[in-house]
Amino acid sequence: MRGVLALIALLTLAGEAAAQTKGKGIRLWNLTTETISGFQLAPAGKTDWGPNQCLNDKDKEVDHDERLRITGIEPGRYDARVSYPNARQCIVRDIEIKADAVFSIADKDLKDCTK
Repeated sequence: MRGVLALIALLTLAGEAAAQTKGKGIRLWNLTTETISGFQLAPAGKTDWGPNQCLNDKDKEVDHDERLRITGIEPGRYDARVSYPNARQCIVRDIEIKADAVFSIADKDLKDCTK
């Protein structure tokens, strides 16, 4: 009987741990002072940009201090192309992206901006 109770307790704890990590995924935290309308990733040092991750958001933009779910990438180092509604584009280089973690970008990270 104790073995059955121990097994039930173990399964309950495992289920709770899975529920706590389920659904979090990789997220971008926009700490720039502007709303982002485009966010694309490429392996660090490359320019083969992936899809616009902002399309994952319900209003297709990421406001200041908002978080955005990032999909279709593996943990690693990436460069990002950041676009704004006013047609400005900037690059953020060498972002470390970890599994089920939040990474942020701020104005100080923006490089090579064009309008």
